[in-house]
Amino acid sequence: MAISIDTFFLDPDSQGTLQAQIQQMIAQGILAGRYGKGEKLPSSRKLAMHLGISRITVTLAYTELLSNDYLTSRGRSGYFVSQNAPEPPKFAPQVKRTEAVDWSRAIGQKFTGGSAPTKPVDWQKYKYPFIYGQVDKTLFDHANWRLCALQALGARDFSALTADYYDQDDHQLIEFILRHTLPRRGIVARPEEVLITVGAQNALWLTAQILLTQRRTAAIEDPCYHALRDVLTQSRCHLSPIPVDRDGIQPDLIEDGTDVIFTTPSHQCPTSATMPHARRKQLLRRARDLEAIIVEDDYEFEVSFLGAPMPALKSLDEDGRVIYVGSFSKSIFPGLRLGYLVGSEEFIREARALRASVLRHPPGHIQRTTAYFLSLGHYDALVRKISKVYQKRREIMENAIQEYGLEIAGSGVFGGSSFWMRAPENVNTVELKHALKRNDVLIETGHPYFAASAGIMNYYRLAYSSISEELIPEGVKRIAHEIDQLTRH
Repeated sequence: MAISIDTFFLDPDSQGTLQAQIQQMIAQGILAGRYGKGEKLPSSRKLAMHLGISRITVTLAYTELLSNDYLTSRGRSGYFVSQNAPEPPKFAPQVKRTEAVDWSRAIGQKFTGGSAPTKPVDWQKYKYPFIYGQVDKTLFDHANWRLCALQALGARDFSALTADYYDQDDHQLIEFILRHTLPRRGIVARPEEVLITVGAQNALWLTAQILLTQRRTAAIEDPCYHALRDVLTQSRCHLSPIPVDRDGIQPDLIEDGTDVIFTTPSHQCPTSATMPHARRKQLLRRARDLEAIIVEDDYEFEVSFLGAPMPALKSLDEDGRVIYVGSFSKSIFPGLRLGYLVGSEEFIREARALRASVLRHPPGHIQRTTAYFLSLGHYDALVRKISKVYQKRREIMENAIQEYGLEIAGSGVFGGSSFWMRAPENVNTVELKHALKRNDVLIETGHPYFAASAGIMNYYRLAYSSISEELIPEGVKRIAHEIDQLTRH
């Protein structure tokens, strides 16, 4: 690979001859690792013209570097970084600068320090990964996704690939959502009431920014999706955690003065509880009495293999007070980062304007590729395949949990991809997580899902989306063994 000529420049404050400056510039580039072994340098003529100096000066500098084994010459091909050149240091090079900014004062609002747990990026190296939200490459339809991506790259879709939509979305993707996805949830909407987002989390952020202020109150489930709590904390609104039971959020506990209610009725996050029809009607009545808005996060409705999913909460809404959040990231693959918002035209207009000011729109090629994947039937086939496999894994995991005496605290009525687990009260699942990791097992601790002041440390989540069925029993056995060890201490 050739080294770009734009990376070479002379420092007007440098001391020494031009030849020495060129030698130092190239040597430092090699020592810093910017120029790799075998990479080609610009010709002496081009570099001389670029720097505005004599060609002989560059030639002499190259010759000196050649004699010191920094460079090598290949006949008429030019000069290259030598294979025998000094190795760059393993540590990061120190940049000499004076830090004159007091960042503790310069930063006006902090976004670090949230409750979101970290997940190992090398999770696939572990034999027993019971972690949530990762793709199983044995299930993903890579061949058809690739064909759809190639189709979206064609001349016919040149505009979809290259155009700046500004604040709009791919019309084919919107049409599929309106005609196929939403009707399956009992929802009827118009194009003006749908907005594509960068995943469900982006949809929740947009919603919080539009609906909440420092004077307004948001009711959230306890436990709840930890990233939602972080988003709402950053909005500086008042937070009101509402305990969930086996049927989800409890409407009669929602306080007077609540402005927005965030809920996950289909698969409560993280307990997987499914809100029954009567509770949904009760929640809608409570929201009407409060004149509150409900934000329904339906992140996992496709994974309903134990029975047909209940209609969405929004399908029961007669007042237009429910904003619906959907996602393709859970059912296609998490790296897709594609979701959508459904709400009143007035709300979507504001969400569209806010999205445009931050990121304009999700990439057109991703939207069009997804539209093809959906409309050609590959998506439905993928969901059926995933549901069949998940059902088998769930049965195996449920049997293993029962065999080894572990306790299920929550599981989805219609399916899902995980179990919400409870360890004995004297077991700290953070310690359990670290002990299991040393034993090739990954789990997800439960404390980030609870309100910050709760201090509940004995819950954890076991997902079966990323682990093959033959490994589940041994993995559960190892978890039971470590819990037993911690209980004894």
